[in-house]
Amino acid sequence: MNVISKDLGSGIKSITLNDPKTYNSLSFKTLNELSKLLKKFDADNKTRVIIINGNGKGFSAGHNLKEVKSLKVRSKYLKLFNLCSKVMIQIVEGRKPVIAKVHGAAFAAGCQLAASCDLAYSTNDAIFATPGVNIGLFCSTPMVAVSRKINRKQMMKMLLTGEPIKASFAKQIGLINDHFSKQKLNKEVLNIAKKISSKSNLTIKIGKRAFYKQLEMPLNKAYKYTSEMMTLNMMAMDAKEGISAFLEKRSPRWRHK
Repeated sequence: MNVISKDLGSGIKSITLNDPKTYNSLSFKTLNELSKLLKKFDADNKTRVIIINGNGKGFSAGHNLKEVKSLKVRSKYLKLFNLCSKVMIQIVEGRKPVIAKVHGAAFAAGCQLAASCDLAYSTNDAIFATPGVNIGLFCSTPMVAVSRKINRKQMMKMLLTGEPIKASFAKQIGLINDHFSKQKLNKEVLNIAKKISSKSNLTIKIGKRAFYKQLEMPLNKAYKYTSEMMTLNMMAMDAKEGISAFLEKRSPRWRHK
């Protein structure tokens, strides 16, 4: 298996890229397995948060260049890049929050994967890059995810130079939320995941969907849409329970509906 999963308790599932010999490259096999697990966990009502990480020396080096070179025909190239795009869209459009836990390098499609996640944390020595220009293949699909997290000037510098950036700078420009020592990363990411898993599943689902949809809208349309979403949220039992719990100074008892 190129991708393995584990139940971490509290509704938290981990997905591990498990092809360290290729630096967890996003091959056809890996992408298909990742897509199936994302679909499975998104449909599972007991799953509340998903953590994606990599086995071995680092997170992911991106596409498997040996595999890419072997494809040779346009239809196969397109199939690979469409599959990769499908996986990234699954993460963004899925109901469950997804956290990237990065160590080592997150390059090209690996950087795209980290950027596609709702939250991203890394080790202090992690590096990120869109280095396709160095091999004559512009990182066009990775830039879709990364450019939605950082500003245009920084994105263009990464794309045009192919140079990696350190975790401290990745945090500064908004590519990751934070970075920690190798010893602390697991604990810190799990703490964040547990905080999220303690919230109402329904509220998280409504909020995540609304967040990404409103980003693509003009201001007036975004306010109209989110007003509708807040109204929908307010009609849910969990919103009524949460407000009552706050006023009564007690912990809410979520029913996730």
